[in-house]
Amino acid sequence: MIADRYTLGREIGRGGMGAVWLAKDEVLGRQVALKRVGLFPGGSTPDLARAEREARLAAKLNHPHVVAVFDFVSDGDAQWLVMEYVEGVTLADLSKRPDALSADEAAPIIRQAAEALAAAHTAGIVHRDVKPSNILITTDGTAKITDFGIARMRADATLTQTGFMTGSPAYLAPEVASGKTATDASDVWSLGATLFQALSGRPPYDVGENVVGALYRIVHEDPPRLSNAGWLTPVLEATMATEPEARWSMAQVRDFLERGPSAMPSETTRVLAPIAPPPPSPPSPPHQRRVWPLIAGLVGVLVIALGAWAVLHDNGGSDTPGSSHPGAIASTKPTAAELDAFARDYLAEAAADPAQGFALLTSKYQGSSGGLAGYESFWGHIKSATPSNIQSDPDQLTVSYHVRYKGGKLKQDDVTLQLVVKNGHLLIDNSF
Repeated sequence: MIADRYTLGREIGRGGMGAVWLAKDEVLGRQVALKRVGLFPGGSTPDLARAEREARLAAKLNHPHVVAVFDFVSDGDAQWLVMEYVEGVTLADLSKRPDALSADEAAPIIRQAAEALAAAHTAGIVHRDVKPSNILITTDGTAKITDFGIARMRADATLTQTGFMTGSPAYLAPEVASGKTATDASDVWSLGATLFQALSGRPPYDVGENVVGALYRIVHEDPPRLSNAGWLTPVLEATMATEPEARWSMAQVRDFLERGPSAMPSETTRVLAPIAPPPPSPPSPPHQRRVWPLIAGLVGVLVIALGAWAVLHDNGGSDTPGSSHPGAIASTKPTAAELDAFARDYLAEAAADPAQGFALLTSKYQGSSGGLAGYESFWGHIKSATPSNIQSDPDQLTVSYHVRYKGGKLKQDDVTLQLVVKNGHLLIDNSF
């Protein structure tokens, strides 16, 4: 009997933070999970401050996808966390299936975990140990994050015990593996690494007994990728990005997964997306080009334009140089004037018709932008985008500018576009 109230039953889990027991709350007559807290792995002296922090942070998150904390009790020199008992399996167990999980099976689990972690980040809490074994899945498919044993508030400047690694090596973000403090972005990486295991059946890094070697690979090698991630490929790329600032926020991960496969435009969707065929030369402003589908429909040109756009979109640009498609250039090396014109045309297109602006991105950058739906979540609110102080570098294929927006929450920004040339056209491969 713990604290004259909880009767211990069988052990139901064990990890670096200690064992978890099934227990009965004799007062309320319900099953609960009890975990002894306050001990570092391999230690024997309770750390009351750490135990209280775990209880306080977990209890702070009243969320359907976070394992609820009911009580924090002392019994002799031991401290126990009394938690919701979740009957089910861990994501680590599910991923051990011979075929692991499909994208459609993994997505709702990761989405629910992202919801919980987004709420934690909003509350100022960094989990710091996101991994498959800390995600529980109930019999009805509900996912719950557990084990806030090493979680910290962002404002908590205290350090952990010397030599104690905060997090599981296989899921550590590069910056944490190199010794830096974990942030919200570190949780994002760890959730991406968790998704990697869900889809592949194995962690992204084989740690084994060579922890130092694994940490070196995490810090110095390109992140591993999967060929079978399907429509979740952009999630893996945007969460397991080496630089923290290049990763999506946890809320962006949640939003992408909520949209489902529609977040990535299919081949059919891309062909049928509304576009305008080329107007007569000389090139007309974007608003004039958009009246041409009506005229083309009368003369049968629209079908040809759709086919040409599909080839351009899938192959990175196949129009001949000199066509009026934004980004068409006269030679393999664009001039500064062509880069300037592309930036102006792109901003006009994106503001007036996001589908048109989206077509000026490479397929890689379309994916990292969250697909058409993610792209439209920003540009769909913009009424106009006016650039100034445009500076182009033909050698580096970059164009930088200051832009003022009308509509939307962002009013102005400084942007640099990284461009590529494909089949006589400029496309945007990245922006920063």
